[in-house]
Amino acid sequence: MKQSTLNKVEMAIKAVKNGEMVIIQDDQSRENEGDLVFAAEFVTPEHVNFMAMYGRGLICVPMLAEQLQILNLPQMVEQNEEAMRTAFTVSVDAIEGVHTGISAHERSLTIQALANPTAKATDFVRPGHIFPLCARPNGVFERRGQTEASIDLMRLAQLNPVAVICEIMNDDGTMARRSDLELFSNRYQMPLLTIEEICVYRQMHN
Repeated sequence: MKQSTLNKVEMAIKAVKNGEMVIIQDDQSRENEGDLVFAAEFVTPEHVNFMAMYGRGLICVPMLAEQLQILNLPQMVEQNEEAMRTAFTVSVDAIEGVHTGISAHERSLTIQALANPTAKATDFVRPGHIFPLCARPNGVFERRGQTEASIDLMRLAQLNPVAVICEIMNDDGTMARRSDLELFSNRYQMPLLTIEEICVYRQMHN
């Protein structure tokens, strides 16, 4: 493994352990996009507001199938026809403390509830303003998507395997590509790593 790859992944692990955001870029042959990522257990309204203002994409919460089953969150559709097979469940809002569900504060409450290991299905209303995603069990070895990469990063950091992700768009509404993501990373001092680097790191540490 190149030392630079090792350093990038370990910097990202340290950042998410500290409740900070990182950027994960997927393969150029796939979506060729970057997502803001952080650990759901550390969510604050400021995290959500930053994603909404500067990420501009859809705020989603990758989780494991067993967690989603406990919360009674089935797949959004029976037959997934989306090109990348992103596994959306029904959307949710938390019940406690939530009025409309859309403010940064209320979305952070919903994310907190999803990350709570003792959460129950009755803690949520459906539909809502947060979109859980079901990660494949073997992570990026099974599907090289942001859903799996973010969960793998949480596991590498020994955190609760619930993440928050949001695609990054440019000011003009186009999707941020590699050069844009590098500028974004430098501007906001966030680690930038790729799904390929997570794959390599896992191969070396499994």
